[in-house]
Amino acid sequence: MSKWKSHTTGLDYKNKLGRLGKNVVIEDGVRIFFPDNVEIDEDVYIGHDTILKGYFDQKLVIGSGSWIGPQCFIYASGGIIIGRNVGIGPGVAIMSSAHNLEVRLGSILHTPIERKTVYLGDGCDIGAKSVILMGVHIGQGAQIGAGAVVTEDIPDNAIAVGVPAKVLRLRKREKLNV
Repeated sequence: MSKWKSHTTGLDYKNKLGRLGKNVVIEDGVRIFFPDNVEIDEDVYIGHDTILKGYFDQKLVIGSGSWIGPQCFIYASGGIIIGRNVGIGPGVAIMSSAHNLEVRLGSILHTPIERKTVYLGDGCDIGAKSVILMGVHIGQGAQIGAGAVVTEDIPDNAIAVGVPAKVLRLRKREKLNV
């Protein structure tokens, strides 16, 4: 018998979600694990082949009006709160846990896991194929450039790009409509 255990197929989530608002579109191929810990507000779009993972004791919350592109991986083992009207581009990965690399006892695979909540503020936009790591807070109205790796907090209305992501400048206030 294998020591690996599946968290189910992720396909049997209908009628089991912690919350499912009105006017939600969930495209074909979406998998939702631990659906009782996934809350989706109204007017949300989730693109095809996206994986949403709630967790045993943590929630994945998706705010109203948010758009999640295809082929995203959102793993809420430390909790993930996505605000209202958030855009998440195709292929984005958001993870709220990581292996503790300070522990040097053999394989990294078997080191302890650290978990910290990720927050995406209202009206922020995450560019395609970006990676958001555990504990990060992305401010309201912030924009993350495509392919960025976000390892630290990003302030409200900031534009951040690169690996690791760095703030280039702030968006002009008079043009914001979050």
